[in-house]
Amino acid sequence: MKILICESEPALRKHVQTIIETLTHEIVGQAERLEEAYTSVMEHQPEVLFINAHLAYIEEFCQKLTHEFKHPPALIFFGLDEAHLMLTALKWGASDYLPIPIEKDDIKEALQKCCRINAAQQASLNEQNGKSGRTRQYIAARTHRGVELISLSDVYYFTADQKYVKVRHKNGVVLIDETLKDLEEEFEGIMFRIHRNALINLDYLDLLETVDSGQYQVRFRGMPEKLSVSRRHLPMLREKIHSI
Repeated sequence: MKILICESEPALRKHVQTIIETLTHEIVGQAERLEEAYTSVMEHQPEVLFINAHLAYIEEFCQKLTHEFKHPPALIFFGLDEAHLMLTALKWGASDYLPIPIEKDDIKEALQKCCRINAAQQASLNEQNGKSGRTRQYIAARTHRGVELISLSDVYYFTADQKYVKVRHKNGVVLIDETLKDLEEEFEGIMFRIHRNALINLDYLDLLETVDSGQYQVRFRGMPEKLSVSRRHLPMLREKIHSI
């Protein structure tokens, strides 16, 4: 992969460069400031950008990349081991976040993750949904184990749970501090609303069925749980099923 590094500290920049080169990837450029990084992205079109999460105006920089490049590079952030900063970076569209000190295995795993996200998921999903820019491929959740990353492709559904949203995925359940409305807008074409309190992953939709009371519910491939479908959203769901 073609990789660009943006870091103001020469020693850290050299450390990241050395590890990447031992993994036989190509360093196409290095930058100390975001302005230089932007120019290098335009010139070299890297597939991955390693970038320090503490740089000033970094959120604006990420937004600029998303708006101005049809296929922006995957972002791998690195910085202090702080949960808030990690969650923020992931909301900016980061593929991964590496706490300092950065180890070779961390970079190797992050690059492998980038390959899966960019090639297999991000490009195809963006084209299918008529979107440009970057769509999150991982949901970040704080649990007793720290910050967990759940692949969007492993999520069965999102449901509102008082102040939080419950994420049911292949390996269990987590809570996130986001809203169904924001998730519905971000993952349009992937997640579909079946109730005011529920979004489902269409990839796992197995069957729409009736129950004794005349209500409808959906069944999922790969798990026994079922969710109710509201009368309001039933016609749209039927139409969506027929179009799949």
